[in-house]
Amino acid sequence: MLEIINVSKVYDDNQKEALSNINLTIKEGSFTSIVGPSGSGKSTMLNMIAGLEYPTSGQILLDGEPVTGPGSDRVVMFQEAALFPWLSVIDNVKFGMRMAGVSKEEQERKAMYYLDMVHLGKYRDFAVHQLSGGMKQRVSLARSLTMDSKILLMDEPFSALDKQTTNILRDEVESIWEKTRKTVILITHSVEEALYLSDEIVVLSSSPGVVKDIFKVDFERPRQIDSPEFVRYRQDILHLVRSEVEKNVQETCS
Repeated sequence: MLEIINVSKVYDDNQKEALSNINLTIKEGSFTSIVGPSGSGKSTMLNMIAGLEYPTSGQILLDGEPVTGPGSDRVVMFQEAALFPWLSVIDNVKFGMRMAGVSKEEQERKAMYYLDMVHLGKYRDFAVHQLSGGMKQRVSLARSLTMDSKILLMDEPFSALDKQTTNILRDEVESIWEKTRKTVILITHSVEEALYLSDEIVVLSSSPGVVKDIFKVDFERPRQIDSPEFVRYRQDILHLVRSEVEKNVQETCS
């Protein structure tokens, strides 16, 4: 479905190479996480898939067609909920559909369908400032889902939330993914989060980011963090990420 072919990214302002010769294939309906140390180019890769940035070389294909800019077939859910404070919860959820010219009846139907899915139906008329951080992210998720995009891109959407709220939202995201089978790409610093949610985990090296390894996660859902499989995968991935962090520190200090 999504092909990343020999993609490199060099920023013109400082000639820094963020990503080098990335090759990935992401299957339709899969849940893929991208992890790696800070500065490995995780968010840069997500921004290029979204069409918000462009590769210096190589190409990104979605269903065989080049990604040349943003499109309704790819929706991004950012770390911050990015809601409009002057709009109610339901009007925030309807916003993308209204911009796309969806009928009012369909806006209402889909907005309530996804608000109910994230357990916020009774908050439809609340103002944004009345919501907790976790609730705001649920509204953002509902808004993303209404667009019926081929790919949902998630850029560390839980990193600003407390542990308990994060655990609840992870469960909800997994449940929604199982219902919709939407293709999801998650950027995260949390190996545990990636293991809990993903079919496949891509580990990037420290700068410039290259694909260090790809882990196929094929044990049963729902996953238990204390299961032998979970612990083994976590140890292997953490060892790989830590080795990249240590290498980066040594290079910086030398």
